[in-house]
Amino acid sequence: MRILLVEDEKALSAAVCKVLRQEKYEVDPAYTGPDGLDRAELGIYDAVILDVMLPEMDGFTVLRRLRQGGSKIPVLMLTARSSLEDRVRGLDSGADYYLPKPFQMAELLACLRAITRRGDSAPQMELSFAGVSLDAGSAKLRCEATGQEVKLGAKEYQLMELFLRNPKQIIPKELITERVWGMDSEAEYNNLEVYVSFLRKKLAFIGAAVKLKATRGLGYALEEDA
Repeated sequence: MRILLVEDEKALSAAVCKVLRQEKYEVDPAYTGPDGLDRAELGIYDAVILDVMLPEMDGFTVLRRLRQGGSKIPVLMLTARSSLEDRVRGLDSGADYYLPKPFQMAELLACLRAITRRGDSAPQMELSFAGVSLDAGSAKLRCEATGQEVKLGAKEYQLMELFLRNPKQIIPKELITERVWGMDSEAEYNNLEVYVSFLRKKLAFIGAAVKLKATRGLGYALEEDA
């Protein structure tokens, strides 16, 4: 399970990340409101832990924009603002739970388990775009028009999942590398180019009418092949 932690207090963020990783969660930190919103909108996380007092954009605004965009991702608000008015505002903005600071890590973990249970019963098993689908159960990429399918390796699957969740959007190389290889990975961009090449060959093999377009200096986007 992958968690996004949006918290500007870096010492607290590091402590929460450490505990979550010990509990076998994958966790990515963000330190500002706009960065947290951009990452949450990628659609690759199972839950968001969101502080209210954030630089550049407060947590209420981040949450409101997420919900206005149609995101149903579970959100746990984590903040020192513990008045009844703030708790009501957080819940009315679309939060699934509101946990005031200071808190115990055991309580945080219990809240996280509670808000993510609702998604366990109906996981999204398939992603699709322009006649190409990716099945989570078999890790197979399929073209509806030709009926051809091909098995993807672990990194190929993670890449294709990211592209299918964000079709027609240019995803920066740095962000792709971080999402697939991790923030602490020493993977270089040439590794990414190799795996993109693998995916292009597999898309061609199944006769897909989509392409992975590179935009120089920016990144890659999954687009329909005109």
